[in-house]
Amino acid sequence: MSEAATLDIAAPADRRSLPVTNPFTGEVVGHVPLQGPDCVEPVLERARQGARIAGSLSRHRRAEILDTAAQLVLGRQEQFARLIVSEAGKTIRQARKETLRAVNTLKLSAAEARRNAGEVIPFDSYEGSENRHGWFTREPLGIIAAITPYNDPLNLVAHKLGPAIAGGNSIILKPSQLTPLSAQWLVDTLLEAGLPAEVITSINGGRDLAQAVVSARDVRMISFTGGFATGEAISRTAGLKRLAMDLGGNAPVIVFDDADLTAAVGACVSGAFWAAGQNCIGTQRILIQRSVYAEFRRQFLVATSRLVCGDPMDERTDVGPMITPASAQNVQQKTDDALAAGATLLCGNTLSGNLYAPTVLEGVPENCDLWAEEAFAPVVTLQAFDTDDEALELANRVDFSLHAGVFTSKLGRAMNASRILEAGGVMINDSSDYRFDGMPFGGFKYGSMGREGIRFAFEDMTQPKVVCIND
Repeated sequence: MSEAATLDIAAPADRRSLPVTNPFTGEVVGHVPLQGPDCVEPVLERARQGARIAGSLSRHRRAEILDTAAQLVLGRQEQFARLIVSEAGKTIRQARKETLRAVNTLKLSAAEARRNAGEVIPFDSYEGSENRHGWFTREPLGIIAAITPYNDPLNLVAHKLGPAIAGGNSIILKPSQLTPLSAQWLVDTLLEAGLPAEVITSINGGRDLAQAVVSARDVRMISFTGGFATGEAISRTAGLKRLAMDLGGNAPVIVFDDADLTAAVGACVSGAFWAAGQNCIGTQRILIQRSVYAEFRRQFLVATSRLVCGDPMDERTDVGPMITPASAQNVQQKTDDALAAGATLLCGNTLSGNLYAPTVLEGVPENCDLWAEEAFAPVVTLQAFDTDDEALELANRVDFSLHAGVFTSKLGRAMNASRILEAGGVMINDSSDYRFDGMPFGGFKYGSMGREGIRFAFEDMTQPKVVCIND
């Protein structure tokens, strides 16, 4: 860890610092400086300077900084992973994978800085413009505000910083108050890689701070990952600026009767309980054709029972704690509500500290939160269906839709499902939680606004400038 990051994390607690707590042990693992809305004008002035500096960096230099940062993160994979475990509660094996994904995200951002500079425009394809020639370039927007969540405290920060830097912008970063340490170390790593200090300003604080930044006229874009209610509040406050939002999902997975059940069970167990279910594309509603329902359920419960729930630093652990006691208590209450409404508990619904056991229900009524809304917890519901049309209609019967999964051995069935499913991504013979960091990522309906994925975020974070020469 860099000296700057070490000093930030080790800073003593006082009334202007924010303690960061280990979700499993409850111990304070570090502090970050805490700011209020009174700091916004100095932050904006620094970001204005940063925008001028960032815009003057050549594409080669932006790419070089991002590539260097990627190599530094890779060389510190274990340290980054342990930091993620300590503040977010991810298991150590999952945290290592997140770190490698962040490395790839930075590398993809470097490639985009070199590649996506604009295009030649065929002016002479329009009658009367035969003597005109030109092109468009992609230019920085200016200041981008990035607000990130706790569930992927390193890679989701990289997903905002990487393309913003590649596009020549300056960034005001507000990470989750629950997991700011990984974000701060990534910022320090980018500075170590040669990024001018003014280009990124990291701030920590509550809703009043976020509102002050979001409403600032000089901020040209808000990139936000988080809950729907917060996203609505941001959209009301932001004014005339670009908005890119990932607001969550309620992922359906359809298992048809011709599927490889063993493969489907393995993928769905991983998709449902990865990161203790705190995953916006995590598998939540599994729809299984009735003729194979009993066997799928049997295999799924056996596989779920083998998961180790406990200390996230233990190499054997599959499911770590939820982020806070309140989060764990909230999902247990929602499960109890579903049971009271007529659902059947197949396993789980036990709570120990922040550890909520992997939970499986069937027969959850559609008016229950666990069926209609994102659980963001290690809870999955099973439901039988009879016909393809019924499955697809059930899958689409929610307001939030990022990803969906389909298991079938028939190409025609897969293609029909991918056409009808209302989702930003349809994973065939894979669970809903597969994501490659270079693909367009976002949802249909109220699940998102815009797309992440490096190329697509880069284009959102830049603006075209046309140059036309009349000779």
